[in-house]
Amino acid sequence: MPIVAPSPEQLLAVAKQCGLSLTDDDVQSYGALVKDALRAYNYVAMANDEVPAVKYPRTPGYQPSPEENSHNAWYRKTSIPGAPTGKLKGRRIALKDNVLLAGVPMMNGSSTLEGFVPDIDAVIVERMLDAGAEIAGKVHCETFCTSGGSHTAALGPVHNPHRMGYSAGGSSSGSGVVVALGEVDMAIGGDQGGSIRMPASFCGIYGMKPTWGLVPYTGIMPNELTIDHIGPMTANVADNALLLEVIAGDDGYDPRIKSPKVQEYTAALGRGVRGLKVAVLKEGFVQEGAEAEVNQKVLAAAERYKTLGATVDTVSIPMHLDGPAIWTPIGTEGATQNMMFGDGYGVGRNDLYSLSLMDFHRGWRQKADMLSDQAKLFLLLGTYVNNMYGPRYYGKAVNITRRLRAAYDLVLKDYDLILMPTTPMKATKLPPEDASRKEYITRATEMFTNTAPFNLTHHPAMSIPCGFVDGLPVGLMLVGRHFEESTIYAAAHAFEQSGDWRTM
Repeated sequence: MPIVAPSPEQLLAVAKQCGLSLTDDDVQSYGALVKDALRAYNYVAMANDEVPAVKYPRTPGYQPSPEENSHNAWYRKTSIPGAPTGKLKGRRIALKDNVLLAGVPMMNGSSTLEGFVPDIDAVIVERMLDAGAEIAGKVHCETFCTSGGSHTAALGPVHNPHRMGYSAGGSSSGSGVVVALGEVDMAIGGDQGGSIRMPASFCGIYGMKPTWGLVPYTGIMPNELTIDHIGPMTANVADNALLLEVIAGDDGYDPRIKSPKVQEYTAALGRGVRGLKVAVLKEGFVQEGAEAEVNQKVLAAAERYKTLGATVDTVSIPMHLDGPAIWTPIGTEGATQNMMFGDGYGVGRNDLYSLSLMDFHRGWRQKADMLSDQAKLFLLLGTYVNNMYGPRYYGKAVNITRRLRAAYDLVLKDYDLILMPTTPMKATKLPPEDASRKEYITRATEMFTNTAPFNLTHHPAMSIPCGFVDGLPVGLMLVGRHFEESTIYAAAHAFEQSGDWRTM
């Protein structure tokens, strides 16, 4: 669309916003100069966009009825078959609804985005289809992926696969549920503060947050550049490793990619843990809200690693407890400035921009009252801090993150893996409709204390199920060195093969 030159009144309003005082002569001269400069913008407006073509035919699918969607996990069901052969032939995969799938509606958990239909596929979607997968549809996620619970999505709460009325974890809530129920073979989740690992823990499945910069985020609605991760959620370790093999690697678009060491992750299966050194993180067991029975299950899993041949010691990293506080300015201000005021993308990186998403999402400003209370809190806090103090606290938190990363790396010099509970507690009850705002927000944030630090430090981390407490799953988290996902898979597979986690 061509850009119209500003009127004198519009130029004065912009000058006031910028702190400038313009005379009438200034308005006239600057107005002419701006009009001349807009010729370049209008060239860009008229030029053809440069985006990849959509390769595989599809239909928009349909929104399933409650009878077909008992846990409210699905947003859209469809069937998009990929190549006739490949590593993923015969596998049905669900996509978290922040992943762009051309021709299929997307709302990223928010009423403000309802009605948007992407015109491009995310890179990982094309890779999965090229590998023979079938995309089975889109599954619910929390409003703009800002909750660790499963009760903030615009179309209602997502229920735990093991007990109705309980949280499935978030923000990849639907992904965890459809895998646990066996409705798909695999799912894609996104993780900014634990949003793959928390639902994996609550639902009793395997969820890998890869090293930042291993899997391209291209074509996925971003939250915050430095903490955005995308990864596989599956019912077993082998499928998890296989899916990561397919989606990992540089794509030429994503500036997050940092010379990733892409490996054949399935080759780690069966390698065992004999000779591995595992560090049980003391601080991972003393989080606020930690449940003794959850801790006991995870400690019993650590003992099992000893019987499998690993060396297991307890270590202390006091700064781990500061991780959520360091995360908060980055996760809050980054998402506010990039995802919200930046129309979903922001500026300043050589990425693949979805103009259709940016144009549609821009309308949130006229519909902000429709956001969830959790998303409103992010927006209010991030805007207030930026208005009053600018981005200095965001910047300082990024600087402090290097000290946190060094603390983990110091332990990982002597140990191959760090072990702790994924979430301090098992799945909690979904808040009732008349819950106070404080309870609503607490149920959205209480479980991310162990997961969020590794979004900051970019270490790979995986949740694996290790038992039940009161009929609800418990997850343990394995954290490894950067780009050493294979070590995590070897250890996760050895644990999986050592016995049925459901009876542990």
